[in-house]
Amino acid sequence: MFMFILYRCGYLILVNTQAASDITDCSNRQNSKYYVVVVQYTARFSAESVKNFLYTLNNGKIPKKRFNLRLAPEEISHELTGFEHNGVTCVGMKTDIPVILDEAIVKLQPDFFWLGGGEIDLKLGIGTSEFINFTKPFIVNCSGS
Repeated sequence: MFMFILYRCGYLILVNTQAASDITDCSNRQNSKYYVVVVQYTARFSAESVKNFLYTLNNGKIPKKRFNLRLAPEEISHELTGFEHNGVTCVGMKTDIPVILDEAIVKLQPDFFWLGGGEIDLKLGIGTSEFINFTKPFIVNCSGS
């Protein structure tokens, strides 16, 4: 008897609405205007955890009030990624947006998960370690069950 475990993950395109006026793009991974967050579908995303991570990543040199992460409007997401709603993937985005991978995904056994594949009906299966090598994400504990 075979047992298959499917770990489905999704993307959130976040915009930092309180970024300084000179932060308009993704050129600084540590203090970007936009981030892509990958979390499991069944997890509850914590923007506060990402905010705290970014504050620490910047050694407290940027005030916490400068990190206010919200879902990017659909048209901005499309403009940045080139993908339609529910079809976003980190592979082949138009913009090199910094990726944040939920720490829970790193701990999955087996080391494999499914995520959007660029089209609404297309999914991409990938080994977690391969995904990490390809996207060079920040790994953050940003979800809860």
